[in-house]
Amino acid sequence: MTLTCRAALLATALLASGLAACATAPGGPVLSGDMPPPPAATAAVDYVRDVHSYARPEVARVTHVDLDLAADFQRNVLSGTATLDVSAEPGAQEIILDVRDLDISRVRDAATGSDLRFTVGEEQAFIGRPLTIQLPNGAAGGTGKISIDYATRPNAAALQWLTPAQTAGGELPYLFSQGQAILTRTWIPTQDSPGIRQTYTARITAPAELTAVMSAEMLTPQGEAVSGDASRKAWRFRMTNPIPPYLIAIGVGDLEFASLGPRTGVWTEPSELAAARAEFPEVEAMVEAAEGLYGPYLWGRYDLLVLPPSFPFGGMENPRLTFATPTIIAGDRSLVSLVAHELAHSWSGNLVTNATWADFWLNEGFTSYFENRIMEAVYDRDRAVQEQVLAWDGLQAELAELPAADQRLHLDLAGRDPDEGMSTIAYDKGAALLRTIERIVGRERFDAWMRGYFERNAFRPMTTERFLEDIRTHLIAGDTRLEQQLMLDQWIYQPGMPSNFQPPVSDAFANVDQAALAFASGGPASAIPWSGWTTQQRQRFLGWRPEGQADNSGWLSQGQLADLDGTLGLSDAGNSEVEYAWFQVAVAHRYEPAVPAIEAFLKNQGRRKFVLPLFQSLWAQGDWGRPIATRVYAEARPGYHSVTANSVDEVVGWTGR
Repeated sequence: MTLTCRAALLATALLASGLAACATAPGGPVLSGDMPPPPAATAAVDYVRDVHSYARPEVARVTHVDLDLAADFQRNVLSGTATLDVSAEPGAQEIILDVRDLDISRVRDAATGSDLRFTVGEEQAFIGRPLTIQLPNGAAGGTGKISIDYATRPNAAALQWLTPAQTAGGELPYLFSQGQAILTRTWIPTQDSPGIRQTYTARITAPAELTAVMSAEMLTPQGEAVSGDASRKAWRFRMTNPIPPYLIAIGVGDLEFASLGPRTGVWTEPSELAAARAEFPEVEAMVEAAEGLYGPYLWGRYDLLVLPPSFPFGGMENPRLTFATPTIIAGDRSLVSLVAHELAHSWSGNLVTNATWADFWLNEGFTSYFENRIMEAVYDRDRAVQEQVLAWDGLQAELAELPAADQRLHLDLAGRDPDEGMSTIAYDKGAALLRTIERIVGRERFDAWMRGYFERNAFRPMTTERFLEDIRTHLIAGDTRLEQQLMLDQWIYQPGMPSNFQPPVSDAFANVDQAALAFASGGPASAIPWSGWTTQQRQRFLGWRPEGQADNSGWLSQGQLADLDGTLGLSDAGNSEVEYAWFQVAVAHRYEPAVPAIEAFLKNQGRRKFVLPLFQSLWAQGDWGRPIATRVYAEARPGYHSVTANSVDEVVGWTGR
């Protein structure tokens, strides 16, 4: 049997029914049994107040979204209809949705076609407007369907429309979405809160020479004709597992597919497909390793969409179809931990989701821990520990800069854009907490709890309080001494690192640090054993600094920098992580020969992890760096996604000049 069918059999303890059939077609299985229904949660959903949403799900909530949209690459607009299934409590008269920069033309009772009254409220910064709709007759205390005719605007924050020149092929346009955290409301009128899970279906029409993909089961792998318009095709999709709205995602472009295994594959532009396929041969093994750790994969397929360089994140865990930056294609598979991370989200984030963005750590801390366990299982313990140490290095730098309130795992984000909570605290302090628990209770006992945590809370919104209740009930179980050892409240509600944290140590970095010290003391770059090092060791070398040095500035001469660059080829390393680490050193030392490479790096990719810190570093260099930053940003900004541009705007004081 195929691995897809085997995964379904593994899930029988959770699923109401098994997988009906398995089939493979371009883009993945397409038969009706491709994705089984979700397991029922063990407890009713208790909605919590989300300060980033106008929705009142305790009164009326969206349970399903059906999209019928046309992609217009001339106007950079998606337009059509969203039909929402609504469940309302007795006495409910209206439902409140979240919208931002959407043009709503009509709202109807989907059953009768009659118009429904609606109002669009006042704008609130970054949150948008409330769309309040009269419920159809009979929906109060039951269910109903509402159809909303609407169009997005060309500047919709979730959508990036790329010209042919901004793609690898250079001939056809491209569209992709990025909904996290609260940007789905800029292209779909719905209740845009992570705690309000929704299933969805979609019909997307686009120019016939393009292919549409979504974070859902693809029902029409070859597309289908559009009546009366031979220049366009339609693509249909279905997601039967309820997901938070930020995971509804779309990509439309010149795309081709390559299989990586029975239930895994990669989509990207034709000219990039061979390199992408060669980079990810272990993806199927990663899925198997993840299942071996924490239970069956419940989403059918796991595919990747490698996007154009402007994609603002390393990856986005859209179910069934991870969106990934091309900067992870290094040619040597050295950066594939990102794939392990996005795969791990299939359990932590997609299956068990933070109820609000104040508890973002419940998504990312669990996922970062899980990612590292996948890397250990597929590769080895040594590589996993190297990545732990690099994460700890980055976390220390973050802790030194963030205010105390933002060093906590549970955050207060009232009045703030939730993007402000997406720091390494959620990722790496969260993962460090879980590793601390594992160390204290033992891996076997910890894994049993983690597996149970995902099963007990599947398809439920999760809060820090519910996490604490779960771990105290199912792991601590009244053991007062263990409770004291774990120091959970300190980890979650206090800044910094609790006293029970033990920093990771990698023996593989000992010789790296010795080589860095020798070079800093005047040794030649030719003595550095660069060719024998892993990417992680190279990152460590470039991040090393003398004892007591607060940053990377002032400890290398211009001659030493030239020796490093010339001997090791750092400005043209071909590995985004290595280049980024080198550019930070170069900027800190005002190393002029690296400026052209830095400029090219900033113009040719829009990953916020790289772009924002580099502009911050340039800006901090005053009369040397600010003119460079201003000039480069003016040229690079049109190619950035709004997620990246909005962050950098504040750094450089962009006013639209």
